[in-house]
Amino acid sequence: MFGLEFGGIFGLLILIADVWAIVKIFQSNATTGSKVLWIVIILLLPIIGLILWYLMGPK
Repeated sequence: MFGLEFGGIFGLLILIADVWAIVKIFQSNATTGSKVLWIVIILLLPIIGLILWYLMGPK
């Protein structure tokens, strides 16, 4: 019972964080190729991609 609720809330938080990161990527001054690469990474690997973008992405 609690596992399903926790998973749903955790999934929703990851989705919100990914959408926020993608918006920030669009707003950055990075090249188009760099933006596309980061968005693809975040979409394919939501948690790892978000962490990588946060640590190494365009500031």
